[in-house]
Amino acid sequence: MLGQDRTGLRGLQYLGGLLVVSRSALRVLCVGVLPQPERYLILQTVDSDTPLGYTGPTMSLMERIRTEAYALGFSLVGVSPPHPPPTHLQAYHDWLDRSDHGEMGYLSRPDRVARREDPAIILPAVRSVLCVATNYYPGPLTTKRPLLSGRISNYAWGQDYHDWMLPRLERLAAFIQSQLVDELEYRAYVDTGPLLERSFAEQAGLGFVGKNTCLIHPKFGSWLFLGELLLSEDIAPDREAQPSRCGKCTRCLEACPTGALVAPYRLDARRCVSYLTIELKGSIPRELRPGIGDHIYGCDICQLVCPWQRFSKLTEEPVFQGPSGERAVPPLVDLLGLEEDGFQRLFSGSPILRLGRAGLLRNAAVALGNVGDPTAVPALVSSLGDEAPLVRGHVAWALGRIGGLAAIDALKTSLEAESDVGVRQELIVALEETVSC
Repeated sequence: MLGQDRTGLRGLQYLGGLLVVSRSALRVLCVGVLPQPERYLILQTVDSDTPLGYTGPTMSLMERIRTEAYALGFSLVGVSPPHPPPTHLQAYHDWLDRSDHGEMGYLSRPDRVARREDPAIILPAVRSVLCVATNYYPGPLTTKRPLLSGRISNYAWGQDYHDWMLPRLERLAAFIQSQLVDELEYRAYVDTGPLLERSFAEQAGLGFVGKNTCLIHPKFGSWLFLGELLLSEDIAPDREAQPSRCGKCTRCLEACPTGALVAPYRLDARRCVSYLTIELKGSIPRELRPGIGDHIYGCDICQLVCPWQRFSKLTEEPVFQGPSGERAVPPLVDLLGLEEDGFQRLFSGSPILRLGRAGLLRNAAVALGNVGDPTAVPALVSSLGDEAPLVRGHVAWALGRIGGLAAIDALKTSLEAESDVGVRQELIVALEETVSC
């Protein structure tokens, strides 16, 4: 006997007087008693060994919210007071004072700093912050990496997570409203608002902030997308904040190729490969280019080496599952030949679109320079004529790294015709370094 309940959970069966609900995607087992399918007991969830209780009048608001959030596909749910911990606020101010945020000026704008200090500036009626997390781990590459291909952070292998999470947060807010008498005021954010989201997530019991500055959950690792709802409803937290479980481990600090993790729990974004290949809009500092290796969008190294990742589970959300061809391991030479329309088609629906064509080709040129394969020289020479100075300058650097007569001749020819001051400087330095090799 199959049935259906109001939360959208699937797979209901009548077994010996019990209504059994099982959905592997949520990793919950629910049972109830017919004929009231809305009343079921969650025996265990992936993020807690504590029973949550029955739905209906005896189930708390937070328990009902958590059940609905799981039904929507979120992996973790918790609630935090609407104020970040003072220690986290101080760390944030220290981070800004050291200019560790680089050129991400929106993080240091006085009005944004004030909002991070006090979310009531965003929503005056805020009484609690509902935090959610979604497991996006797609697993290792299932296809063989082509020669001269770039590395893309695995969070960008699938659909843009903003497009997946934000509508579900809106639906969760609508559900919360349905459970209340008074009108609910709220704001929904998916890493786009002025919030210290990892601080709130830690307070909500979703995990702990590790030495790599990522939120880590003991049963998921750090492959988590975070989202928040600022709520005018005062919801009591039912999970305690988790202390750091990094212990004496320093694997992430030791593995960072550019030394961006300058101390435990401290990231100098100006040296981070993810910042350099995504957030930085201009020229990548020459001294940091070799450390980027073949990464062209983001970097997962400090997460991959973390011992907690051995507990990570494959995502069960199809839009984040597994890489597909060039979206995960694009051939670098092919990227150099992309025109704007081809870039838009190849990365449609991907967060890579926000980087822009010039930014991606800049990164591809750096990767080719680091790989050092002479077979890439013809494509690089052709790209010395790219319309974007940002691309031309980094192509010059790559040719200087690879060297050879063809590269030197192309650099000399381009220098004669180049009018952009920045690109000319790259050409001159590339020629000097190539000749001196």
